[in-house]
Amino acid sequence: MPARIEDVAAHAGVSTKTVSRVLNGQPSVRANLRTRIEASIRALNYVPNPAARGLAGNRSYLVALLYDNPAAGSSYIMELIVGMLQACRGTPYNAVLHPYEVADDLIAWIDNFVATHRPEALVLVPPHASNAKLLQRLDELDIRYSTISSRLQQSRIDIGFDERKAAADIVEHLISLGHRRIAHVTGLKGHGAYTWRLSGYRDALRKAGIAYDESLVVEGDFTFASGAVGARALLDRRRAPTAIFAANDDMACGVVREAYERGLAIPDDLSVCGFDDTPVSQLISPGLTTVRQPCRDIGCLAVESVLQSIRDPAMRQRIRLPYQVQLRASAAKPGKS
Repeated sequence: MPARIEDVAAHAGVSTKTVSRVLNGQPSVRANLRTRIEASIRALNYVPNPAARGLAGNRSYLVALLYDNPAAGSSYIMELIVGMLQACRGTPYNAVLHPYEVADDLIAWIDNFVATHRPEALVLVPPHASNAKLLQRLDELDIRYSTISSRLQQSRIDIGFDERKAAADIVEHLISLGHRRIAHVTGLKGHGAYTWRLSGYRDALRKAGIAYDESLVVEGDFTFASGAVGARALLDRRRAPTAIFAANDDMACGVVREAYERGLAIPDDLSVCGFDDTPVSQLISPGLTTVRQPCRDIGCLAVESVLQSIRDPAMRQRIRLPYQVQLRASAAKPGKS
């Protein structure tokens, strides 16, 4: 038989009322008791019934991840949601994905979303994470939220990493291999990743004494198709680049596809680097040199932190996680034999 709340209480040596307070995220439970009860929940594999609990307490127990442009960065979004689901284990909360539907009035849209779905917390990814009007409205609605890689100090809880430094590191790797004509396929303008990754690209060139050439920078939108289009424009140039750094792995795969369509070998004729280290980076051949950002850890921390803020509304937290440059076979010396 599935474990009941009474079983958890007996295992932890507390009352069912105390277990209920922990499950409800109430702050009036001592830290040592909370830890003991959470351990019992895991040991007994207790799964609360969120539907019944929601009806009883008029609560939804939902944490929603809001995102737009579902065709862009789908691997990134899925890695985040896996981390969010991990953070929900052992709690009455569940994570859901919800695409942001383009609307003329963002505030009216968010008001309708909150009224319809009654989320208890939101996780916002760029560009929503840097939308000051959206964050202000959520504060007015008293909806707890955490942001991922926000450019705004307005966000009380933000999880991310140093994207600018990471982009500089990967371009510096290309320079160390001997590349001097390095192109960049950016992300979508207005997105934090657009600014930080382009800035890192320029930082690395400046450090190496390489003049910035705006003709070697083309705009993408984080999709495979935009990577292929960007590569087409770059490789059509009279002096084509010897290396292309794309602002995410999906676009880097588009670059690789366009190169192969032209009969170019990776990395013999063209070195390619991406960003994010999503699963696709290891599925293509050769494997993609990229930056590993800990997407699952970011998603997990975003939920853990926002649930903590439900218990402690005054909480403020900005966490920067480490990243790694993953060196694989898609980048080599120019004209490698």
